[in-house]
Amino acid sequence: MNIGKSIRMCRTSLGLSQEELAQQIGMSVSYISLIEKGKRDPAFSTIEQIADALGVPVSLLAFLAADPRELKGVPEDLRDRLSGVAFRLLHAKQRA
Repeated sequence: MNIGKSIRMCRTSLGLSQEELAQQIGMSVSYISLIEKGKRDPAFSTIEQIADALGVPVSLLAFLAADPRELKGVPEDLRDRLSGVAFRLLHAKQRA
């Protein structure tokens, strides 16, 4: 699971910079960068703060972070549909 990758994916989809995200949650830009690069494993409470700032559920970040092996029991077509829904939700939020 790569939570940093999913955070970066959501953040950039919403057009937010690392600096803007860091300011919203009261953390340093360098810490956000380290999380996104997978060099730090944030506490769950930090993931909750980030998800809240991005306006997405923690479960969406976890789904997008999951390695395909971790979703072994989920049919590939369902994974693709869920990913598509997730990105449509992000883009709808961006326009709002």
